[in-house]
Amino acid sequence: MNIDRHTENGAAHEGQPLVLREVDQRGVVTLTLNRPRSFNALSQAMLAALQSEFDALIADESVRVVVLAAAGKAFCAGHDLKEMRSDPSLPYYRKLFDQCTAFMLSVQSAPVPVIAKVQGMATAAGCQLVAMCDLAVAASDAQFAVSGVRYGLFCSTPSVALSRNIGRKAAFEMLVTGEFISAEQARDRGLINRVAPALELDAEVERLVAAILSKPRVAIAMGKHLFYRQLEKSISAAYEEAGQTMACNMMDEAALEGVQAFIDKRPPSWSTS
Repeated sequence: MNIDRHTENGAAHEGQPLVLREVDQRGVVTLTLNRPRSFNALSQAMLAALQSEFDALIADESVRVVVLAAAGKAFCAGHDLKEMRSDPSLPYYRKLFDQCTAFMLSVQSAPVPVIAKVQGMATAAGCQLVAMCDLAVAASDAQFAVSGVRYGLFCSTPSVALSRNIGRKAAFEMLVTGEFISAEQARDRGLINRVAPALELDAEVERLVAAILSKPRVAIAMGKHLFYRQLEKSISAAYEEAGQTMACNMMDEAALEGVQAFIDKRPPSWSTS
């Protein structure tokens, strides 16, 4: 667990890091948002701490999966509104949202799957963070909302991620009403993957992690990069890039071994690193 310079009074105890880091021997990194008294609101310091962690793990080839968790009763309440009101100027707000966008894009550009482990509520930019993660598992009592409109602030940046996860009308309804949806509704609409009772949340996340770890890292990395890249292209351009990626993937030792194992009717013998 790391101790870094990003600390503030909203952490579990004054002086503790805003993001706790744990790494197991399999290369699974768990990053835990650690401002429980502030419902893990995304202050500038919190965003900086998260960015620092993602900058480091992107370059670390030993990392296989990232689990994004949170301390306390809530996953993330979005931006720190008290902090935002302390400097009501356009340059400050542009800098803040640029900082947040840079971090959100880092989640997507990470070469390994990022799994949100959600308990309690995920609102506004917290809901955006869930949407930006590649996968999400939530406790059955978790709730999701993009609630800025309740305070006169349309959740514009969260709308980008939300509308790329769920249907347009469902996303727009959430954005213009600010109403919460349940974990089951979030799963049915495509915002999250799995729902589990609160006491079984860790086990459900572990099942997903184990399924990923059983696959070669290189195939997952190539696939994730292509998956998001092709979504923004026309269908013909998407197929062109997908074909190129698949051809390159086929030249990798892991794929060659996997295909030969299928032909030989035996389990593949490969390194998943």
